[in-house]
Amino acid sequence: MMKGIKKWRLFSLLTALMVFLSGCGEEHLSTLTPAGQVGRDQLDLMVLSTAIMVLVIIVVMIVYVLAIVKFRRSKVGENVIPKQVEGSHKLELIWTIVPIILLLILTVPTVVSTYKLADVSGMDTVDAKGNKTAVTVNVKANLYWWEFEYPDLGIVTAQELVVPTQEKVYFNLKAADVKHSFWIPAAGGKLDTNVDNLNKFYLTFDNPSESLQDGVFYGKCAELCGPSHALMDFKVKSLDRDDFDAWVADMKASKEETPEGDVAQQGQEIFNTSCIACHAVSGAGSTGGVGPNLATFGDRNRVAGFMEHTPENIKAWISNPEKHKPGNLMPEPKEINNGKDFTDQELTALTEYLMGLSVEE
Repeated sequence: MMKGIKKWRLFSLLTALMVFLSGCGEEHLSTLTPAGQVGRDQLDLMVLSTAIMVLVIIVVMIVYVLAIVKFRRSKVGENVIPKQVEGSHKLELIWTIVPIILLLILTVPTVVSTYKLADVSGMDTVDAKGNKTAVTVNVKANLYWWEFEYPDLGIVTAQELVVPTQEKVYFNLKAADVKHSFWIPAAGGKLDTNVDNLNKFYLTFDNPSESLQDGVFYGKCAELCGPSHALMDFKVKSLDRDDFDAWVADMKASKEETPEGDVAQQGQEIFNTSCIACHAVSGAGSTGGVGPNLATFGDRNRVAGFMEHTPENIKAWISNPEKHKPGNLMPEPKEINNGKDFTDQELTALTEYLMGLSVEE
């Protein structure tokens, strides 16, 4: 008996914890703190559907409890059979009409929002000079990293998406290898990236992300895609339009330059003989790199999308990428360094060079 009571106590504790934890969420990663109109519209649908479900549960529980209380054996006696309502037209009408009404209440706003959020016609709007007025980003999902190309702006980056605030940002989604799913929880619902077809949608961001933890929103792959699926993260910086335009100009002007300091120059030499075949270091151009574009590597807050941006983690990642992100396609050091591992001096030089790749002042 006591064992059963203890189990119920544990169940009650877990239920209470679930209620409290459901309210937890960070502004940079939670669907409950939407960053733009798309997120708010989707949150409203979530609240509406939840409210309808809770209402149905409450009504059913009330009927259930009333039936137990009113017709319990100790009250009505042993041999009393309550009035039978099978075939009651009144009840049948009630439990047919009420669900239809609830479904209509949920269906109408859902359909309206679905068509509204699927409207990407603004992607092709041009000004008097024939230039595209909206920001469009071609998203390519790879094992296990993200590439972001701005085709109308002539720039490309990886792992960190940069977007303007107070306007629609349109996305063309494609996968390079297997199915992935593009998701920025605070901005809006996920959408699959497929190998064979292009998916399109848009998101909006109200305010710059600089006030958030790490100064970014967090994005994720929401489709199980392999052993490192959970590590396939990316970051999103939202900027005022003027700051976004300045960032675009800096990206266009970025190019491979001789770094300052002997150690960084040594790192550049190693990079140009071992890494340049897969990684670009200029933000200007188009997509197509085998590996992530590293033009903004020094501005990032994560290594490989999930490790703290520290020299130690950069060295650890270069030395053994498979250990930290299983299944990724980055070659081991011996494959690109004449059959030898990088020495600590070479790793230090590479780290110094990579930390200097920056477009932000």
